[in-house]
This record gives sequence, structure tokens and C-alpha cells, in this order.
Amino acid sequence: MTRVLYLIACAAGPTQYIDDGVRAAQATGWDVCLILTPSAAAWWEPRMQELVDLTGHPVRSRYKLPWEQDQLPKADAMLVAPMSCTTLNKWGAGIADTLAIGLPSEGVHMGVRVASMPYFNQAQAAQPAVGASIAALRKQGVMVLDGPGGYQPHPPKQGDPKAFPWRQALDRLDA
Repeated sequence: MTRVLYLIACAAGPTQYIDDGVRAAQATGWDVCLILTPSAAAWWEPRMQELVDLTGHPVRSRYKLPWEQDQLPKADAMLVAPMSCTTLNKWGAGIADTLAIGLPSEGVHMGVRVASMPYFNQAQAAQPAVGASIAALRKQGVMVLDGPGGYQPHPPKQGDPKAFPWRQALDRLDA
């Protein structure tokens, strides 16, 4: 039986390499459905068909309209990666104004395994809301992969988006 992963990506540096994340998940046996925040979708707009071809599914970035049918199979797990500071804080506050936040917000309370791995810098991580948002997500059962064993914030202007640890996030999701 094929396992379905919703890979949910925000407008953070590694999203320019989301195809690497898709391939890493596929290599570990996941059928990957890709959901992008509206800003992340804009980054990929000229090359969106590449992602559709790679996943075999439509790439979603907005809520469906009431008369539209679901286009994706049901998720067995969700990985929000890379998760931006903005998405972290909106999600932690319960603001599900994008599909990329709404799906894991509901999913974790419907028995779907949900993990997230942030990607932002140390200055953003110093915001008091960050710790509160991480605590709020963990309290709900979201596996937030930050700090040791996850993604550690990088110094401002010194991130390496190409080196985002997709495989580490997938391994932790599978653990």
C-alpha cells in the first residue's frame, strides 16, 4: 500500500529546491502531494508543470471552491518544510488563512501524523512569538523539528537553502 505525504512548503529559501524534497520523499516510498503557500507558488509559477510531472498530482496553493472536488488523495502524513517564521507564528496562533496552514491545522486533530521543519535565521528566531508558537504546535501534537536533531536557525544572510536537510525531516517523520 502506498503512503501519501502532503509536502507543504512556504516561501523560504529551500523551496526553490522543493523538487529535491519531493525526490527525497519519493525515494523513501512516499506518494508526494505538494502544497505551496501562495507566495511559494509564485516562485514556481513559470516551472509549475515540472512539479506536477514530478509528483503526478496537481500542485495546490489555495483552498478549493465549494463546488470543486478534492484533487488529492487522503494524506497519511504531512510535512511542513521548509516552514517560514511567518507560517510558524500564524499556525501557532490558529490562523489558517492559507491551504498550507489549514491542512496541517486540521490534520493533526484528525489523527494525521504532522511534522514541520523550520527554515529561518537567528534574528527571526529571537522573536518572542517563535517559542510560544512552537510550544503551541507541540501541545497539539505537531512534531516541530527545530534545534538539535532538527533545523537550527542560521545567522542572518548566511543560510544555505540548497543544503536543507530533507532526508533528516523525512527520517524523523517516519520514526
